[in-house]
Amino acid sequence: MKTLIAANWKMHGDFVWTEKPAAFRSMFSDNDRVEILICPPAHMLQAMVGACAGFDISIGAQNCHDQISGAFTGEISAQMVAGTGASHVILGHSERRAMFGDTDEIVAAKTSATRAAGLVPIVCVGESRAVREAGQAEEVGGAQLANSIPEDADGTNLVIAYEPVWAIGTGLVPTLVDIATMHDHIRGCLAKRFGAHIADTIQILYGGSLKPSNAKDILALKDVSGGLIGGAGLEMDSLAAIAAVAP
Repeated sequence: MKTLIAANWKMHGDFVWTEKPAAFRSMFSDNDRVEILICPPAHMLQAMVGACAGFDISIGAQNCHDQISGAFTGEISAQMVAGTGASHVILGHSERRAMFGDTDEIVAAKTSATRAAGLVPIVCVGESRAVREAGQAEEVGGAQLANSIPEDADGTNLVIAYEPVWAIGTGLVPTLVDIATMHDHIRGCLAKRFGAHIADTIQILYGGSLKPSNAKDILALKDVSGGLIGGAGLEMDSLAAIAAVAP
């Protein structure tokens, strides 16, 4: 299994940023052990797919609707994402859950739509600071995982991202023990549902202030299969530095 390094650009970027894939490859060229994914704003998807041609960099969307089409102003369907040439969709990101009301049930519906369109969903789960301090991180994370993955899922073409919500954009990072424990718990939940042989093939990304200074230690943990990166994924030197220390 390759290490997946996924950069979530959130609501940043313009078409000048289509030059970034070439800049990244000028700093990091090892494709054998690391898979690179960039998730730009929706208006840039097709341009970024074209900009990444020949650079072995995949492109993903940051969200999609669960319906194929309809009167959903401002939304984009999974089929539309697939039409741009993108390969992945981030679903249930903590910002989507907190700001836009994406419940587990909504995430599950979007995950089904994404898989039906031939795309790979990156399903995000994670706890707030209050939940962590109450000692309920595993319970809440496990429930999110169970309810955000649709019943018809078989564990294939699926990526999970663990987000300690309180660490995103704050500079705070859980201890290595905390990260390892949560990833082990997630792997165990996946094994109970899909069997160990499938669970072992599912990439589980860490997303919570991953940056060049801590990436080597975090990415070396047993059940950490890569990273979902926010701020450090906007600049290609920091993204390359993270990719360079991936096991």
